[in-house]
Formats: sequence, C-alpha cells, structure tokens
Amino acid sequence: MHQGRVLIIAGSDSGGGAGIQADTKTVTALGGYAATAVTAITVQDTLGVHGVEPVSNTALKQQIDVVLDDIGADCLKIGMIGSQEAGEIISEALERHPTIPVVLDPVLVATSGDALGDDSVAALLKDRLLSMASVVTPNVPELEALAGRTVTSEGDLEDAARVLIASGARAVLAKGGHLDGEEVVDLLVTEETVHRFTHPRLKTRHTHGTGCTLASAVATGLAQGMDLAGATDRATRYVEAAIRHAPGFGAGHGPLRHALRMTPDGAFTPIA
Repeated sequence: MHQGRVLIIAGSDSGGGAGIQADTKTVTALGGYAATAVTAITVQDTLGVHGVEPVSNTALKQQIDVVLDDIGADCLKIGMIGSQEAGEIISEALERHPTIPVVLDPVLVATSGDALGDDSVAALLKDRLLSMASVVTPNVPELEALAGRTVTSEGDLEDAARVLIASGARAVLAKGGHLDGEEVVDLLVTEETVHRFTHPRLKTRHTHGTGCTLASAVATGLAQGMDLAGATDRATRYVEAAIRHAPGFGAGHGPLRHALRMTPDGAFTPIA
C-alpha cells in the first residue's frame, strides 16, 4: 500500500479538534501524506465557534493550484467551504482535475451547533459538488438539509441517502450518530448497494471533530488504493477508537485522540 497523498480543503480550528488540524492528524496516523488549502480561520474551542475569518478567494485558489501542480494528490478531502464564492473556486478546481477521487464532508453545522455554512453553501453543495464527489459523508442534520426530509430512523437514513443519489451523488456515507439507540449505524449507500457499519454508542461528550476525522480517514484509504467499502470500514473503526481513547480536554465537546496505530488484528490503540 503506497503512502497516499491527500489534499485537505477545509477550515482551520484553533482548538485542534476539528477542521484541518483533525484532518492532518488523521491522515498522518493512517500513514498518508497531508497537504492543506485553508478556506477559513475559525476561532474555536470545545465550547463553540467564537469567530470565522474567511481566507481570500485568491489565496484559496493559489493554495489548491500550487499543491496539485507540484506535490499532486491521490484524493481530495473537502470540509468547511464557508461561502458560495469559495465553493465555486473549489468546484472549478475539481473540474480541472476530474480523475482525482473526492471525499465531500458537507460541513454546515459544528458539533457545538454553531453554523459553519449558510443557505447558499447548502445550495452549491446540492447543485454542483454532490455530483463531483466520489462519496459524500453527511451526518443527520446535514442529510436533512440536503435531502429536504426528516431523518429519525435507520430506514430514514437510507431513504434520505437515496434522495442524494437521485440528485447525482455517486455514494453517500450517511452517518447515524445523531439517531437514538445503543448502537451507532452508518450506511454506505450507492445506487446498487448498501453497506452497514455498526459500533456501540459511546456515552461521552468528547465528539468534537468526528465528522472531519471520519471523512479524512476515508480519503486516506482511497488515496492508498483501498476500495470505498474497505476505506470506510477502517475509517469507522479508527473513529470509534479515537472517541474511546479521547484525552478529555476542554469543558465542552472535547477532541478525539488521533494518535493511534493499527494492530495486526485491525484494532486501533494509542501510540503513546
């Protein structure tokens, strides 16, 4: 398995639990190489989002272009876009590099509940980016916003994912962490197949950055030549372990422990 180059296009999280900080740590832990194009600087801690400073459109475009022209990428991971203008720049970059797989995490709301994207971003996700992604990874609130329907059960999760498939998405990893139940169910849905991934629900407040982490873990697998189901399986196991071994930092939604290594039996344990 080769190292796998992942270009992460996302926002920066000053608290280090989500955004490009979580993305970079995840890619590195799984043996990949992470490069970044920052869309916005967010002022965050475990209690919430205290400010957002967008990066200029010129700087965003230049970051993407210079990385792809020099280092290249085996997968692109898109997180927080922030604005319609930034989304258009990203869309144009994808059009220039149509053969690179894309993992789209449709970030609209932070774990704390704070908005990280407005209606124009949601519209651009639906109208342009969904059909350009190899897989889109919405949680329940994001799935409801994109599919325009309420999701309260595993059946709803699949039905809403199929709405996105009908809208042009090639694959949807519908994440069920917001649903009730002792077991968390994630569904990887394509036009032909449904793969079901489950793990016990961990009763913890340390879940900041789970979406970023999962999407980046999937992107690393794709960059390393894994198929989508295999990349998703490894990614969900990594995230479960990262939550289970969370360091306990902060007074709110704390970060995960990204510094994990995979044992020969496929489990993940802390590096230190």
